[in-house]
Amino acid sequence: MANYLKINPADNVAVAIVEQPAGTKVNVGGVEITLTETIPAGHKFALKALAVNDNVIKYGYPIGHAISAIAQGGWVNETNIKTNLAGLLEYKYEPVKVELNIPKRDLKFNGYKRKSGEVGIRNEIWIVPTVGCVNGIGQTIIREFKKEIGELKGVDAMEVFVHNYGCSQLGDDHESTRKILRDIVLHPNAGGVLVLGLGCENNQPDLFREFLGEFDESRVKFMVTQKVHDEIAEGVKLLKELYNLASQDKRVECPISDLRVGLKCGGSDGFSGITANPLLGVFSDFLVAQGGTTVLTEVPEMFGAETILMNRCETVEMFDKTVHLINDFKEYFIKNEQPVYENPSPGNKAGGISTLEEKSLGCTQKCGKSYVKDVLMYGDRLKTRGLNLLSSPGNDLVAATALGSCGCQMVLFTTGRGTPFGSFVPTMKISTNTPLYENKPNWIDFNAGSLLQGKSMEDLNEEFIQYVIKVANGEWVNHEKSDSREIAIFKTGVTL
Repeated sequence: MANYLKINPADNVAVAIVEQPAGTKVNVGGVEITLTETIPAGHKFALKALAVNDNVIKYGYPIGHAISAIAQGGWVNETNIKTNLAGLLEYKYEPVKVELNIPKRDLKFNGYKRKSGEVGIRNEIWIVPTVGCVNGIGQTIIREFKKEIGELKGVDAMEVFVHNYGCSQLGDDHESTRKILRDIVLHPNAGGVLVLGLGCENNQPDLFREFLGEFDESRVKFMVTQKVHDEIAEGVKLLKELYNLASQDKRVECPISDLRVGLKCGGSDGFSGITANPLLGVFSDFLVAQGGTTVLTEVPEMFGAETILMNRCETVEMFDKTVHLINDFKEYFIKNEQPVYENPSPGNKAGGISTLEEKSLGCTQKCGKSYVKDVLMYGDRLKTRGLNLLSSPGNDLVAATALGSCGCQMVLFTTGRGTPFGSFVPTMKISTNTPLYENKPNWIDFNAGSLLQGKSMEDLNEEFIQYVIKVANGEWVNHEKSDSREIAIFKTGVTL
């Protein structure tokens, strides 16, 4: 197999699969090119000489323009190219027809059918603080509960989801906190939830209870710590009630159409748009074809590739919602006097990504080629099957929390650099390259790098489908094994 890859026939750069020393000769489409510099793995080299202001083409699209002359065979990186993006744009709806022709298969998984009709893939007990002041009390309650009970039986895990909010917030920030906490309380991966309040916070427990809407009162308990004499003893008592109920829950057979999966990337590299993200795209199309649901977020990492998503909207209404999704986030940057296109990160650049267009064109491949069925604002809950877009920043934990909060039972997280974190739902790490998979076995759950060693996308996707089903059936991913479960809530305004 060649040590380089030209992704699209229109490209004027290729990607080194392994490091290529200066002086290496490569033959691209019958043209022999001598590399003028050492090209690190995942990085680009020029297939022809590029003059200043020439567009650099990758994935068949411009990813920026040259800001200095680049010789044929030269290393193309953030030092010699710059984004073409600037400011707000006017968009025109130019719909494309989507025909995937993916057959339906009778695939099942074993999940927990909740009273709401939703299906969970875990059976956990959670403490959800209404305000950060009681984080430590929640941790103590769980510690004392485990001392009395010992090993958990019939329950996968027990966690308090600490956060810093619930008070001293105004406007949208206060509502965002309430929405994310509500969504966590109602999530089907929880077999029982203790909502833990203080009593004097802005996020008043009684009002938060009303905000939940309908819920299973046998599975969601409330305690306001200022109103009880011994909050630890009372908390342990309530956890025992939840545990006694949740530990009797049993998995039942469910169609794969009941799966709702979040799509996320972080620590991306030059292979992200070649291996792991396209794998998620193929899987996303497959799951949507089965009647399931996938959700793409990280709005700032759609900039530069947003028209691809807009033109896959089935209706003008959905197109307009997608335009608002994009431009509202750009306005957020502008309002805070920050550059809209200050991306990619240092780690991205080290891995071979030079501009936001390049990052976005790789990032958006995670959602495949399906029609966009709905657009969700931050904190909204899923209501439409199929591919959804969700408003959230690119920050790994904030975005993964948002995906879980909207109703995804798991998050599929591609990475070329590696990360150990886990959100409050199973967060499966898929490596873009084999060295990362081999070097970080305690972080990475699945290797998409085998595509670079000759494995076909069809074969790898079948392996991936079976692995996702195993995880849905209860097999733990690495962050669950290391007991790393966290949440993060998006904050945009002032703190009192």
